[in-house]
Amino acid sequence: MALVSLLDVSLSFGGAPLLDRVNLQIDRGERVCLVGRNGAGKSTLMKVIAGELAPDSGQVFRQPGAIFSTLRQEVPAGLAGTVRSVVEGESGSYEQHNDWERHDRVERLLESMSLPAEAEFAALSAGQKRRVLLAQGLAGEPQLLLLDEPTNHLDLASILWLEEFLLQWGGALLFVTHDRAFLRRISSRIVEVDRGRLIGWACDYDTFLVRKQAVLEAEEVERAQFDKKLAQEEVWIRRGVKAQRSRANNRIHALQRMRAERAARRDRAGKATLTAQEADRSGFKVITCEGAGLRYGDRWIIRDLETRIERGDKVGIVGPNGAGKTTLLRLLLGQLQPQTGTVEQGTRLEVVYFDQLRAQLDETMRVQDAVADGNATVTINGRNRHVISYLEDFLFEPARARTPVRALSGGERNRLLLARLFTKPANVLVLDEPTNDLDAETLELLEDLLVEFEGTVLLVSHDRAFLNEVCTSLLVFEGEGRVADYNGGYDDWQKERAAQATKAAATRPVAAEAKPAAAPKGRKLSNKERAELEALPAKIEQLEKEQAALTTQLADPAFFKQAGPAVGQATARLDELEKLVAAAYERWTALGG
Repeated sequence: MALVSLLDVSLSFGGAPLLDRVNLQIDRGERVCLVGRNGAGKSTLMKVIAGELAPDSGQVFRQPGAIFSTLRQEVPAGLAGTVRSVVEGESGSYEQHNDWERHDRVERLLESMSLPAEAEFAALSAGQKRRVLLAQGLAGEPQLLLLDEPTNHLDLASILWLEEFLLQWGGALLFVTHDRAFLRRISSRIVEVDRGRLIGWACDYDTFLVRKQAVLEAEEVERAQFDKKLAQEEVWIRRGVKAQRSRANNRIHALQRMRAERAARRDRAGKATLTAQEADRSGFKVITCEGAGLRYGDRWIIRDLETRIERGDKVGIVGPNGAGKTTLLRLLLGQLQPQTGTVEQGTRLEVVYFDQLRAQLDETMRVQDAVADGNATVTINGRNRHVISYLEDFLFEPARARTPVRALSGGERNRLLLARLFTKPANVLVLDEPTNDLDAETLELLEDLLVEFEGTVLLVSHDRAFLNEVCTSLLVFEGEGRVADYNGGYDDWQKERAAQATKAAATRPVAAEAKPAAAPKGRKLSNKERAELEALPAKIEQLEKEQAALTTQLADPAFFKQAGPAVGQATARLDELEKLVAAAYERWTALGG
């Protein structure tokens, strides 16, 4: 029996139905990804499945006794207490209910997910809070986990951890994500929400894109042929009925059916058109850092930074949450002054800044006023455009353009902020997490715009696919304030890390080439020491064999696409082996080997 089945389910909020007689079945162990435009109804569908929304018609069948758990996009307001109490939920103490099995389950979750049990939930980072809420959902042992944009506000390490965790978890998943790398790795089936319908695609994401494009092209041809035939019939009816009465009546009835079909047709929403207004060219040198450093108290945020950013560079900034990525942006832009070294900005810089918190949007304003500051027109690359027409490029219909900002979804707010920023001339675009909540189609359009933008781009993002498509180099936080400069995107960074690990291993001494100094004359070894000396060559050989195997593993780019914990454990073990080998050689030398 399926965990959940939808039969002819419809739901509307006054306009065109978000769900129009849809059918869906989710079985145990499936990992189903919902895709579709912002506003298509993905989150609504998840609420119907979870039982939080009742459909207008149709039936929802849930397996008796099955537990469903939901992880939402946003952290619930007012949630407080320790991490343990949040994970426990509202069930109360274990002593009160004598539910020690659940107690053990919660403790295992806290340990496996590396959660600080006694820390205050309110003091955690956004990524840590989402991990706690995931643990809360899992504590009830759900058979179906519903995840709405689970990678939002997570850093790369957390995303990799989540991927590994979900791949090992045995329950069923239904999730919505904008993260295409996450989608590619996790999903076993894709379900598209499109104009009120659900379309199942039993294939991977890249195959889905190809097949979807073919379907849209075929639909366009079919509808063009239909519209042509309808137009011909309308001409015929206007000329008067001159054929035999029975034939004419049949033709009239057919025309009426065609009119009804055309009236009921739901055309696909238009494609967004993203155009940045470019300012005059900046100087060739945009930003130069020489030994730049910044610290708060005893903690180095940025230390000994060396980099040169030139006109046209697309620089990604990557690091854990709280590492200092936004601080680095402010340092590069001259909003903060370095405490050590220098940071110099070039000439003729016109900067536009995308804030991930969307603080530039006034929630009380109408959408059109938020873009044009209350004016009726905007100027884009020297041409005046009415603000309503301009907003249609960003998929805001006229009625939507007149609504307050507070009524918009997360994805719509991101599109609105982009629309506002692109009215301003710029030769430096600074984007702090611009991909959150955007649908895949808009993401690809934004990628194309940034790639073709002739100015400079500074981009903070945890979206691996986005980094790969846009960036010419990365600035990566590597701990203790160190920020390393890598060429290329995310995959290029991983390959270079692997190459560095291989090179480091190759420079380490080999046992056969080692020539340790003799033990001091007159020193006589004990029986125990002689046995230790005799065993050391075999020990060193074994350690170096493991060392070589790990080095080879870390040199493989495919390994870095695996789960975070495996990569971290391998790297840590390699560091440990280096110390063990060095200690073994030192001991061999001391014993006169």
